[in-house]
Parts: sequence; C-alpha cells; structure tokens
Amino acid sequence: MYTVLRNFIIFLFKIAFNLSFEGTENIPQDEPVIIACNHRTYADPIFLSLKAKRRCTYMAKEELFKNPVFALLIRTFGAFPVARGKGDTGVIDTAIEKLNSGKNLAIFPEGTRSKDGKVGKGKTGVALIAARAGRTVVPCGIAYDGKLGFRKKVTVRYGKPISPEELKISNNPAPNELKTLKLTIMNSITELVEK
Repeated sequence: MYTVLRNFIIFLFKIAFNLSFEGTENIPQDEPVIIACNHRTYADPIFLSLKAKRRCTYMAKEELFKNPVFALLIRTFGAFPVARGKGDTGVIDTAIEKLNSGKNLAIFPEGTRSKDGKVGKGKTGVALIAARAGRTVVPCGIAYDGKLGFRKKVTVRYGKPISPEELKISNNPAPNELKTLKLTIMNSITELVEK
C-alpha cells in the first residue's frame, strides 16, 4: 500500500508544483539519517522525502491524528504523534527506534510552521536525537516565494551531511552542547533556504 500511495503522491506533486532538487547526492544511501528541514506547509514532509531512497518517518502533532481517515494516511507515510509542549520524552525514544529500524527521520526543528517564510530559531530536540542515536544529520531547505499554489516553483536543497564525528557531542549531552549543535543545524538550514 505504501509504495502505491507514494508513487501516486509523487505523480500528483509533479503535476501540482514546479519542483527542483539540489544536493541530492548529500543524502547518504547506506545508513538511516536525520533530515532536518524548515517548515512552512503541510506538504513539507512530502517535498523533503521525494528524493530520499530510504523510507522516511516523521513526528507530527497529536492533533493531526484525531481524524481517523487522515490519521491512517499519515501513519501509512510513517508519521507518529508528539504531544507538543508537554515534555514528551517518549517521542525521543520512538524517533531513535525508527532510525534503528532502518528508516530516515524527517524532523522540523522549528516545531511549527513558519508564518512569514523565515527560518525560526529551532528547538534542541533534533540535537538530542542526533546525539543519542549517533546518526548523521542532513540539513534541508525548502524554498519558494510567497504562498504555495498550483505550479509554484519549489526548490528543495539538501546540504552537506553533518556526521556524528563532526557533531563532537556526547551520548548524554549537556544543555550547552545541545544548543551549539542546534545552532549548527539551524544555520545550515537557513543558508539552504536563503541561497
């Protein structure tokens, strides 16, 4: 079911948008990675995963799972719920389990969609997952002008992977380590969006 739905969605997105991709060679194919991306629309999880050969999984706010039909659809595409603002530490464990099962983890460090198109400050969750999982982070920037609409030019850029060795962070990181890593990731995303 997943493959059929994925191919159908790819077909629809190719019709609906004028898509271009840059830096696809930066997505490692031999290991699951964390793809950290800016967030503007509900279409972002699809945009960033179109060129990833490995299946992606996503965090999604728990409110999106209230509609059973929509919940079935997003679960089929690998979404799992997160309770925002409640200190849901279990979601970190779930994210690591997904990575360890061989799936990419697509994450939006801003935690919510940007209303003005600018990249926000981001939260440290992405840094904590990267540290505890010991996984490479691939920054991703989705860029377009104005509002998203039919045949809108959308550019998806993948930046150079940031390996666990480059992150130089412990498995049980201190808050200042997490902040530094988060800034590294968010600066990379911002550069890709503003390119």
